[in-house]
Amino acid sequence: MKYSPNGDPVDFELNREENQAIIIIRDRGIGIPPNDQVHLFEPFHRAQNTGTINGTGLGLAIVKKAVDLHQGKISVQSQIDIGTTFTIKFPLLNSKNFESGDD
Repeated sequence: MKYSPNGDPVDFELNREENQAIIIIRDRGIGIPPNDQVHLFEPFHRAQNTGTINGTGLGLAIVKKAVDLHQGKISVQSQIDIGTTFTIKFPLLNSKNFESGDD
């Protein structure tokens, strides 16, 4: 949200397709330069166009680690001055994966 100027909305969608949950987060912010997108999930990396916006470069690295731990995938699409969309896909567990009484 901090990269969306003037309080522009940030969209959040949660969908289900067959055996996976899909989360889509879309902003209308400053966008991420292509050269920075390849380093996006590296700890302490910040995009060149963040200017004076506060941050440590840890947020997306933490998100990526959490997604990986849940056997998910995260992808990004971004255009400068248009915005960024993150798509996260998680496999859904079915009841066979749970042993009785181990909730």
